[in-house]
Amino acid sequence: MSQYFEVHPEHPQPRLIARAAEIVRAGGVIAYPTDSSYALGCHLGDSEAMRAMRRIRGVDERHHFTLMCRDLSEIGTYARVDNQRYRLLKALTPGGYTFILEATKEVPRRLLHPRRKTIGLRVPAHRVALALLEAVGEPLLSTTLILPGDEEPLGEAREIRARLEHELALVLDGGSCGSEPTTVVDLTGPTATIVREGRGPVSPFVH
Repeated sequence: MSQYFEVHPEHPQPRLIARAAEIVRAGGVIAYPTDSSYALGCHLGDSEAMRAMRRIRGVDERHHFTLMCRDLSEIGTYARVDNQRYRLLKALTPGGYTFILEATKEVPRRLLHPRRKTIGLRVPAHRVALALLEAVGEPLLSTTLILPGDEEPLGEAREIRARLEHELALVLDGGSCGSEPTTVVDLTGPTATIVREGRGPVSPFVH
């Protein structure tokens, strides 16, 4: 049976956020709100929790998770970012984008794309998610909360609890947050490539 915390979407209660961070560090898989939809998240170094997220999502080892980061400096720890990419990331974070970048040695090998050694990273524009990331003190291993057979991600915490209360350690209810996935941008080549159009406008990449 999952715990269920209702937090204020703009001013999340520090006590509840601190407890949520404890649950993550203890190996729990949680559902939490972002600026695109709810996401599943777990501790970066917890392979068992990562397997649980794969099971909930109904995906195999070929599915790549995202590192949810609190700011641009954290992205720089886990991905190689030159000046040109840094300026682009600075202009577009936080926001509804996931960026594919070349990973640094800080990223565990099991999280990398097997051939390309890349990782997806993002900084959410949601106060609850950012407060949680600050409390955890490192990126969350995350994936959009879209269940097998569903067309769209889940955007309502009460529905998440109804469907996953025996699968999750915690549902962090930050209110309704929509159901549009992020825009995915591949920054590993000489020019940015849109992999998936979503919440983030593609206009910054159209020349």
